[in-house]
Amino acid sequence: MSSSLPDFNSPNASIRERMEALIREKQQKITSSLESLDSGFKFKFDQWDRPNGGGGLSSVIENGTTFEKGGVNISVVYGNLPPQAVEKMRADHKNLGDANGNGVKFFACGLSMVIHPRNPHVPTTHLNYRYFETWNPDGTPQTWWFGGGSDLTPYYLYEEDAKLFHQAHKDSLDKFDTKLYPEWKAWCDKYFWIPHRNEGRGVGGIFFDDFDVKDPNEILKIVESMFDSWLDAYMTIVNRRKDTAYTEEQKQWQLVRRGRYVEFNLVYDRGTKFGLQTPGSRIESILMSLPTNVSWVYNQSPEEGSEEAKLVKVLQHPIDWAV
Repeated sequence: MSSSLPDFNSPNASIRERMEALIREKQQKITSSLESLDSGFKFKFDQWDRPNGGGGLSSVIENGTTFEKGGVNISVVYGNLPPQAVEKMRADHKNLGDANGNGVKFFACGLSMVIHPRNPHVPTTHLNYRYFETWNPDGTPQTWWFGGGSDLTPYYLYEEDAKLFHQAHKDSLDKFDTKLYPEWKAWCDKYFWIPHRNEGRGVGGIFFDDFDVKDPNEILKIVESMFDSWLDAYMTIVNRRKDTAYTEEQKQWQLVRRGRYVEFNLVYDRGTKFGLQTPGSRIESILMSLPTNVSWVYNQSPEEGSEEAKLVKVLQHPIDWAV
């Protein structure tokens, strides 16, 4: 990891340097912003090294007044991508080479974040933006791509919050390309679907992967804009809901719904699987997304006509929230 990175907007810096600079800047901005909503509780920072190259900086908040658990983690790793991993990735990247059967040199960096609120009226949120690159023997990029997105997982449905979250992302993406939001919104609904429950993990957001069809400098600007759109929308939502009174029954519903979150992350999430399969990965950072308190209730279903049933109905039939 670089200790003296160029500025994100430096025209002479490489894409990998600029992306690393961006995620470091956003980690600081996000953690300080969230701390302002949680009196007396601070993120604890934990720097770690990867034996095979690189490392990361984890920042975690636990047992806060507003946030029960949250993590805003960055990783910057590099080394040799083994042949079996190259073969898996080649399905989406035909130009990913491995001439000698020894794998290829790679670089990957990203920011991954999950926030689990204490109040069941405040939604959980997830965000991840990442950059991946392989190198030719001379150090120049061989192939590269971006991926990521952000989404919202409420326990009680406030339509104005879902609309705000989606509209913020759509408005920001439309400045670059009006085709991106509808495509990435649909991709998010599909990706975060839980087949064995026949429902979505939440009310969605945006998601994309293996994205390399635009100039990388423009994609960096898109990613920067998405960070800012997420932060503005989520801060507004938390401020609206964090002091709302709730019952013990509503808290129990939150714990049950968190079970769905865990099921998706451990069974289907591509990022979790990739992290667990990557040699030298830091397990604590990968599983940071799991909530502290969670519950599973046998044959649980909400009462017809209840606020809980209203949420489940929307999760089973995704809605177009933005206009």
